[in-house]
Amino acid sequence: MNGLTLFGLIAVTSMVLCYGFENRSPWFVLGFAVSCLLGSAYGFLAGAWPFGLVEMVWSLIAVRKWRMAVSRERSPLAGGPGSN
Repeated sequence: MNGLTLFGLIAVTSMVLCYGFENRSPWFVLGFAVSCLLGSAYGFLAGAWPFGLVEMVWSLIAVRKWRMAVSRERSPLAGGPGSN
């Protein structure tokens, strides 16, 4: 296994793990976004540019989802601490 293949394996494995845990914390959603960026870099480096483009789009979607989750978490209407 060469370095590029190992990099791709780590990127995709972290995507799957973060996706699986994203309902536990918004930080896993952000981790998914970063993992998608790593997967995108792997796709471009491996010459699979369609994969690289799709992963880049997924990263943008995940960042938007993370921002919405963080704003919901901080909102007094979300039912969090101090929302009496």
